[in-house]
Amino acid sequence: MLPALHVLLVEDDPAVRFANAQTLKLAGFDVIACASAEAALEKVHPLFPGIMLVDVRLPGMDGLALLERVQRMEPALPVIVITGHGDVAMAVQAMRAGAYDFLEKPTPSELLVNTAKRALERRQLAFELADLR
Repeated sequence: MLPALHVLLVEDDPAVRFANAQTLKLAGFDVIACASAEAALEKVHPLFPGIMLVDVRLPGMDGLALLERVQRMEPALPVIVITGHGDVAMAVQAMRAGAYDFLEKPTPSELLVNTAKRALERRQLAFELADLR
């Protein structure tokens, strides 16, 4: 049996975290919201059933460091990087580190939902393939 998939949202700004969580919940996603990379790491394990949405600027460990750490633990886990302070170099760095996608704030709701859907579909396929093996 395949696991239920979650969206692990990592955002330090309470208003943005609430708004993005509500957007995703209204679209039917099960959302786990965290205010820091350290809190998110407590929830991630090699077979984490879902995807991550990670802000770049976080207190303590930043989002790119979190991405690299998660990629070492579970390379198949899709991580979507979001930032309000992005540039081309940062986007390239995130993609080279293994990000599934890179979004700029403010992220339109439709784009956030569609990107999360595609990432969850990829994660679901990875679980189905592992199940078949």
